[in-house]
Amino acid sequence: MSQPRKVSVLFVCLGNICRSPAAEGVFRRYVEQQGVADHIDIDSAGAIDYHRDKSADPRMRAAASRRGYPLTSVARQALPEDLDRFELIVAMDRDNLRYLQELAGAPQTHIRLLGSFLPEHQGHPEQAPEVPDPYYGSAQGFENVLDMIERACPALCAACRKLLGD
Repeated sequence: MSQPRKVSVLFVCLGNICRSPAAEGVFRRYVEQQGVADHIDIDSAGAIDYHRDKSADPRMRAAASRRGYPLTSVARQALPEDLDRFELIVAMDRDNLRYLQELAGAPQTHIRLLGSFLPEHQGHPEQAPEVPDPYYGSAQGFENVLDMIERACPALCAACRKLLGD
């Protein structure tokens, strides 16, 4: 019996302790609920390795936990080989996007801002909002990040299904 076709998604923020692990956890739950978890591999990474091997920020873990999302990833830095390994790479802000494009050596269509998956910005990636970094802000910032990620999940999942040929 053959293995099911899989598509891989990588979420990237600055340090891989707030936004990208949240996106990984939220999207993981979403694809489970949609019945496609066996077809989508999900990971997260950071543009820097400052927090390498650390768990997600406790404030983000608490905010995610209140919504039923366990954040179990461990921080790592995005590496050049990730550009070939992942079919969809989702940056949280334009600095992360720039980092990834520089790592690739040129703009790549499989590297996009999370904001481009929000319903009101589909088809207009140049107007896509950034996911603000909540690290130095209030608790509400963590909630806002989760809100944005949740709103982007349907289009993210649709993009994955398209890559799968569904």
